[in-house]
Amino acid sequence: MWAQPMRRTLLSLILRLLFLNPVFMGACPGDGQKLLEQLWNQANLLQDTSLLLDPYVHIQGLDMSGLKQGCQERPGVFPSKQALEGLSRKDFLRTLNTQLGQVLRRLHAFQRDMPNVQAWGMAIRYIHGIRNNIHCMGELLPGSPDTAAPPQAGPGPSPPPTRTPDAFQLKLKGCRFLRGFHRFMHSARQVFHEWRETWSRRSRRQSPRQARPRGVRRARGMQPSRRGRRLVPRGQLPR
Repeated sequence: MWAQPMRRTLLSLILRLLFLNPVFMGACPGDGQKLLEQLWNQANLLQDTSLLLDPYVHIQGLDMSGLKQGCQERPGVFPSKQALEGLSRKDFLRTLNTQLGQVLRRLHAFQRDMPNVQAWGMAIRYIHGIRNNIHCMGELLPGSPDTAAPPQAGPGPSPPPTRTPDAFQLKLKGCRFLRGFHRFMHSARQVFHEWRETWSRRSRRQSPRQARPRGVRRARGMQPSRRGRRLVPRGQLPR
């Protein structure tokens, strides 16, 4: 029932990827403003639930009445927006990169369990691209590269051994993880937006309009010097 809508969703996402062309591979570009714009675009796409969460919910049958309500983010798995805003820029990039690495591992597990779903492979390639851009942005930021990484949010200490969760609980676990991931990328997009605003204001301050030399008046055309001009009797044209 959902195969045709899902195909349309995947096609739409692929077209968006081709349109944005956001991945810098190889040597890092030197244009920080353009790189920041690409990072914002990537975070904007990865926050979209139609990329991962919606396909997962359909495949696992969680879109039935009442089941989807249990698919809520588990607190502590991903840092909150407030926690991200409290980090320095380098620590924010380091945190984002670490969290994306965890998401890659989970997506590879989804690929093994559900190999026929194209969304996993597409998202994996895209996350590799944004991690490359994160590395490039880190190279452009001032500061020591060996700054200690901040503590990463996680599920906390390992719980005592319990019985293996049933299939339904495993489905909910994956659903909660993806919902948290999309919320996390939404928070990252907001942080990148604040960076863009700051960068834009700084660029305007650093590029003031060139002032004219003192005493020089702008004129629409060349005006002849008063010195050397002949007085012409009224009614006659100058020769």
